[in-house]
Amino acid sequence: MAEHCGHARYVWNLAVEQHSHWRPGRKSAPGFAEQCRQLTEARAEFAWLRSGSIVVQQQALKDFTQAMANFFGETHKRPTWRRRGQGEGFRIVAVKAGDVRRLSRNVGEIRVPKVGRVRFRWSRAIPEGVKSYRVTRDSAGRWFVAFAAIPESLPTPGTGVVVGVDRGVAVSVALSNGEMTSAPTLRETEKARLLRLVRKLARARKGSRRRGEVKAAIARLRARETDRRKDWVEKTSTGLARRFDVIGVEDLKVKNMTRSAKGTVETPGRNVRQKAGLNRGILAAGWGRLVERLEHKAPGRVVKVNPRFTSQTCNACAHIAKENRESQADFLCVACGHQANADVNAARNIRDIAAGHAVNARGGDRVAGPVKREPQHDLLLVG
Repeated sequence: MAEHCGHARYVWNLAVEQHSHWRPGRKSAPGFAEQCRQLTEARAEFAWLRSGSIVVQQQALKDFTQAMANFFGETHKRPTWRRRGQGEGFRIVAVKAGDVRRLSRNVGEIRVPKVGRVRFRWSRAIPEGVKSYRVTRDSAGRWFVAFAAIPESLPTPGTGVVVGVDRGVAVSVALSNGEMTSAPTLRETEKARLLRLVRKLARARKGSRRRGEVKAAIARLRARETDRRKDWVEKTSTGLARRFDVIGVEDLKVKNMTRSAKGTVETPGRNVRQKAGLNRGILAAGWGRLVERLEHKAPGRVVKVNPRFTSQTCNACAHIAKENRESQADFLCVACGHQANADVNAARNIRDIAAGHAVNARGGDRVAGPVKREPQHDLLLVG
């Protein structure tokens, strides 16, 4: 399987190199059909490439073609080079009925070309008649298999309740009903161990076996943190989709917000280290992935609102002033004296805007039944 990953990476990088020579006014770069013909010629000439799976190599070209289409459609960045150990994986298509079978309650088996049958943990239901799957390997050395299937969305509760979701760094998610939860991170002992490993890595000689062992240990720790964050996102998004008809979130451009502030040589940035810490906090809170999974599980029920002044507006009297925000956690309106948690106040403003969008949406009411506000009670959920 590591050889499959290497072949897929090699073919992908060849396609990137071909398209890197293209300039406006020149002859267009070869398409998928032409690249497949070139791949056939290369396999006939090189035995090491011919020893791999033609399906793996052709699907790498197919993935590149789709990536270029996304680039020209202005939905993704231009495809770049792939490096060993980063984004490893390959795709298999034309899966037959007997290629995937269940051995026990938690164990399954799948046939991989040129490898044979490989066992995997049956962690969730696999729809009947799957036609393709993707095998990936993360930086910690773990292998995963994902089957191409569109999961069903969660049913609407039908209560008409609208909720506002405010995303932050200190508190990852604050709801308009007062509930607050944060994405889990590494424990203090794990953070201390990670710091020791990073210092040990700096002293290790490049290319040595010790350096490789330290890098693997760091990757396992960071993979543990990523797994916890993904698990929290799945549980949080599922709970929101099952409890509320309409979910209001701020339309935040997370990718732009987490850009580096280092600038250029001519115009260097300021407060670069502080901005880097903020970027890490935003990414650790899972802002983008939470909304992405909400849109998957509750399609058509997620309303994105303009984030302007949501944290400075008083939910009681609608007075807008930056002085209302006393601190990160406290909100005190200078006009009416309304006092609340700052994140919860912002979430209630998001809820009110989202409720208006839901009622006035083109084509009628978007929710089942009348739009309601959830009970105003303050609860604290420790994530």
